[in-house]
Amino acid sequence: MAEKQEVALDRSQVKKAVQALQAFLKTKSTNESLLLDDAQKISLLFTLWKIPKNSQTIRIPLPHGQRTDTDEVCLFTRDEPKMTSEQTQRFYKKLLEERGVKNITEIIPYKVLKTEYKPYEAKRRLLGNFDMFLSDDRIRRLLPSQLGKHFYLRKKEPLSVNLQSKNLARDIQSVIQGTSLKITNRGCCCMARVGHSGMAADELTENIEAAVQTVVTKLRLKGPMLKLIHLKSQTSVALPIYTSDLSNLSVIEKREKNPQTPKKKGAAPEIQAKNNKKNTKQTDTTTEGEEKKAKVEEEDEEIPQLVPIATPSKKPKLEKSPKKKQLGKVSKPAAAKKRGKAPNKPTKKAGKTESRIKRKVK
Repeated sequence: MAEKQEVALDRSQVKKAVQALQAFLKTKSTNESLLLDDAQKISLLFTLWKIPKNSQTIRIPLPHGQRTDTDEVCLFTRDEPKMTSEQTQRFYKKLLEERGVKNITEIIPYKVLKTEYKPYEAKRRLLGNFDMFLSDDRIRRLLPSQLGKHFYLRKKEPLSVNLQSKNLARDIQSVIQGTSLKITNRGCCCMARVGHSGMAADELTENIEAAVQTVVTKLRLKGPMLKLIHLKSQTSVALPIYTSDLSNLSVIEKREKNPQTPKKKGAAPEIQAKNNKKNTKQTDTTTEGEEKKAKVEEEDEEIPQLVPIATPSKKPKLEKSPKKKQLGKVSKPAAAKKRGKAPNKPTKKAGKTESRIKRKVK
């Protein structure tokens, strides 16, 4: 079993950080934000010693809700058989009312998502109109191709919910008021929302403690991997609430240098036999290669003895030169014939002049 890191938070230090952050946010709040009652998000920033090899998503239940009552939630449902899109909306609205669910503001069936929200502008509008998205777990795998990358870049991808569960209200409430931590293999920092600026200091400290405990227990990494934990808002500086010892880094480096490989009983003799077979094959191949090289070297040494024997074959190539000269001589009579024909031309002209003179005399 992998050893888990023990993270001991100082409750008084965490409460001081929360109070300092709330005081800072009150000084920065404007008159417009007070009228609109805009609460800023407060989140935890986790820093790891090493970048993980595999990505992981951890769902964190919180004792106090980290969302305000004004947050709007959208639910994507599947298309019920033998029902239109309007009928499916009515069906799920009645189902939620019967189960006592009141946090969902709009229900969108899968068919409506494919037709009405197919254009790029409609998807961006849908992304901006809601704070959170839920989906029926039966259509969860179909949504990425329909929603696009912007939902995932803004970290608003829909969270799956089992709409057939008996405790539907409790499950939806835990998903909405809970949070999640996404650990990727692209960096060593990850963030999880814990509350908002309108909450009390004691409620925020309890949420922080619960979130840290769940992350430590569900983190699929060996050894002490948490380096730092900070508390921050959207516009504030990160306040440290936990720092790990430097001795943890030496432990991680030792494990990387000396990884513990699992040993299987009875596997050692088989591995040795395979290695012996490989070694014998390699020796056979090396001896065969050496023999081939020796033969090639002997052949290379015999090649210079055949050179004087092959010299007479080059004599017919030298005999081609007189043929070229003969071809040149044959071409000369043709030129001579042309030159011989040249003096015949003035005879014709002379005959023409004589005929003209005779006509004038007549």
